[in-house]
Amino acid sequence: MDETVLIVEDEPRIADVLERYLRDAGYRTERASTGRRALEAWRAAAPDVIVLDLMIPEIDGLEVTRTVRASSDVPILMVTARAEEVDRLVGLELGADDYIVKPFSPREVVARVRAVLRRARGDLKPAQRFSAGPLAVDLDAFEARCEQTRLPLSPTQLRLLGALAQHPNRAFHRRELLDVLDDPSADTRTVDAHIKNLRRRLGPCADMLETVRGVGYRLRTRP
Repeated sequence: MDETVLIVEDEPRIADVLERYLRDAGYRTERASTGRRALEAWRAAAPDVIVLDLMIPEIDGLEVTRTVRASSDVPILMVTARAEEVDRLVGLELGADDYIVKPFSPREVVARVRAVLRRARGDLKPAQRFSAGPLAVDLDAFEARCEQTRLPLSPTQLRLLGALAQHPNRAFHRRELLDVLDDPSADTRTVDAHIKNLRRRLGPCADMLETVRGVGYRLRTRP
């Protein structure tokens, strides 16, 4: 493999274990123990995925995520010791692609890294392009456009939009959209968080993504 994983973890023992397992799985690794060093390493190493502990010194993980997301769609796997739902949802709304709670198995982290990289590479169902009025989704090119302007979507957001655009005007139940996330730990609140973040990134097409009360969501075509 030629992918690089940036490990952002201030506990050396945990960072050592993650680095060993990821290298054994064939990944290159970079490490940072503070938020400031994480941002420096992200800019210098251009990693393919970031494994990011939320509780790190100097700049916390949420602020690191916010800074990275301002200019990059690199997949981010958040790691935290706090299992409260609000932490999970806040992280996802900032643009994290996945979330894991300590204590965890390092093998699970490797599996999650593989999953987010697979989504980022565009290993999706073959050859599909969909349109709904001014909105076009091209899963081959792994991009979406609104009124010809490319939208800054994360891999997870693109997968969700692709599912909705495949059947415009159809109401999708939240549980149907769980399958799109490819995340065994996700729940319907996770879907809501991703949809909220997706809507913010749709620009002039944001009004097309509708909430269907008591059901889920649909992508409405304009008259």
